[in-house]
Amino acid sequence: MVYGRTMPTGNRACWIHAPAKINLTLEVLGRRPDGYHDIRSLLVPLSLADRIEIRESEREQFDVVADGVDLAAIGPSGENLVRRAANLVRRRAGVSQPLAVRLVKRIPVGGGLGGGSADAAAMLVALNRLWNLGWTRETLIGLGQELGSDVPGLVHGGAVRLEGRGERVAAAWPGARGRVPQIPVLLVNPGTAVSTAEVYRTFSGGLTSAPNSYTIVHSALLGGNLRAAAGGLFNSLEAGVLQKYPAVGRVAQLLKAAGAAGVLLSGSGATVFALVGDVEQGERIRRDLPGDLWSRVTWTLPDGVMAAHGFLEP
Repeated sequence: MVYGRTMPTGNRACWIHAPAKINLTLEVLGRRPDGYHDIRSLLVPLSLADRIEIRESEREQFDVVADGVDLAAIGPSGENLVRRAANLVRRRAGVSQPLAVRLVKRIPVGGGLGGGSADAAAMLVALNRLWNLGWTRETLIGLGQELGSDVPGLVHGGAVRLEGRGERVAAAWPGARGRVPQIPVLLVNPGTAVSTAEVYRTFSGGLTSAPNSYTIVHSALLGGNLRAAAGGLFNSLEAGVLQKYPAVGRVAQLLKAAGAAGVLLSGSGATVFALVGDVEQGERIRRDLPGDLWSRVTWTLPDGVMAAHGFLEP
């Protein structure tokens, strides 16, 4: 769908937060004819977020600033998902306006927390509002499908059920806003580079599905039962990643030994997360971790990217 809309050069500006995500359940159900895998997952956004600042400009500019993370794995700026998302919006909307973009990275790159996908989702939402395009959430989700499997769920916002390759998105708790508690989460990343494409390419099957995992976690969280939710955590990719990347396995062992209620690999890794009873418990565990590990205490968000935005003065 192409809109014949043109925008005059101006100085409008906005900012938006791009929340990270974890997969409380991730079942890999099999390979599709297109080479991707069918999945079923419960994805939730986190308070840990990148920040994107966008300003209309006379020339294109793209800057990335590290805030406590290593940018070595981010790749050339021309391939960055933020720039790809901006170019996609401009093509579909018929807009040629150059942009000055500043991306503040707080989410570890390639860590299984959806950082690049979150940035792309945030860019779609931000430009739709900055330029008053009037696109619906369904339209934005459709654009997100062109950018990556995690992008549609992060555009949707809030906890979502993902199916297909990630393009089929539905609210996990429709009509239950305010009833699902925010969950403190400890994130730990060993700094190991894990390729999502390689993890899926070498995925051998094994225990690919835990039929009750989604239902257990979904129902437990709706009822506020953190311990029951922790017991249902499941990730089809975890066993293979822990075996191939010993540093990731070491993190999982440290968190389990520390008494965290539930410990799981997020997505394809390398970040491991632990559900904790409260922020104080998370900080206590974090203080005892080796100093070479990146770690943060965060919590789940009810709305994700759709609520984490704001406009700057021109």
